Amino acid sequence: MEKRFMKGNEAIAEAAVMAGCRHFYGYPITPQNEIPEYLSWRLPELGGTFLQAESEVAAINMCYGSAGAGARVMTSSSGPGLSLKAEGISYIAGANLPCVIVNIMRAGPGLGSIQPAQCDYFQATKGGGHGDYNCIVYAPTTVQQAVDLTQLAFDKADEYRTPVIVLGDGVIGQMMEPVVINEKKPIKVDKSWATVGWSDKSRPRAITNSLSLVPTELEQWNLNLQAKYNKIKETEVLYETYNMEDSDILVVAFGSTARTIRSAIDENELKGHKIGLFTPISLWPYPEKELREAAKGKKCVLVVETNAGQMLEDVKLSVGDSVPVHFYGRMGGIIPTAEEIFAEIVKLGEVQ
Repeated sequence: MEKRFMKGNEAIAEAAVMAGCRHFYGYPITPQNEIPEYLSWRLPELGGTFLQAESEVAAINMCYGSAGAGARVMTSSSGPGLSLKAEGISYIAGANLPCVIVNIMRAGPGLGSIQPAQCDYFQATKGGGHGDYNCIVYAPTTVQQAVDLTQLAFDKADEYRTPVIVLGDGVIGQMMEPVVINEKKPIKVDKSWATVGWSDKSRPRAITNSLSLVPTELEQWNLNLQAKYNKIKETEVLYETYNMEDSDILVVAFGSTARTIRSAIDENELKGHKIGLFTPISLWPYPEKELREAAKGKKCVLVVETNAGQMLEDVKLSVGDSVPVHFYGRMGGIIPTAEEIFAEIVKLGEVQ
């Protein structure tokens, strides 16, 4: 298998193509612009559809249309763009349709800046739009993992007929690493629900809709969605651990921040503190049980994020009162260094 040296955004785009995606609709915003730029020439080569929509609102509703026809479709954006797509994402979830959405996060709120951050955690994991729905959310820590999770996202979107978000940040999107991208044939699923015409009168007419004006029918529709989400919670949790054996302080981090924690651990291992790392890969469903087990017997837990403390809430819900939970975060696009994170760990070690 040949390795290629690729920028994260371009690797994500090629991974989507190799997973069978032939339709992309989007609108430019930094730091994800290399994804639509790459697909603007790559998809036409394969007879696919690339369309730069007039707005993010238009782009997500175009995705709704292609998803309704059973196609593998993707859009990408960054924080402000995802805010504009939120209504359409809720419609897609409510209509039980598969779609892959890439968010390469930038600092906020508002227009913020084009620098990397992790401040869209709530937006991705807590719904982002109206109604009782969830999206599967994957957070890669490397470019290779971004490739693998993008391809997994298409399979899980088809399997569960649900939107799946690949939540990277400007670091993952802009950095270059060696990657292997293989063709991944789509999983075989029944798509008799797809709205591709009704020439076969032996099956019911396919209808795509998220509107129900009868309360009892809408309640049942919601109960069906919740049953699907409960199944996802039981079967689709992903996480990684590092240096856990005999560790007395547990650091929890996701995405590119977890890379910095690994450096802090590796570079400072002989300075008197045994540090373990727990990295959620699926941010929804969150690895609650697994984190609770990992935190048992630890002196404390330190959550590190490039935001004001968003995943922090899920960590506290997971471990409860069993262990003290502390937080260290940077905002505005500032990436914490391994040295400052280790200094924070040393302070915690001294007060325990």
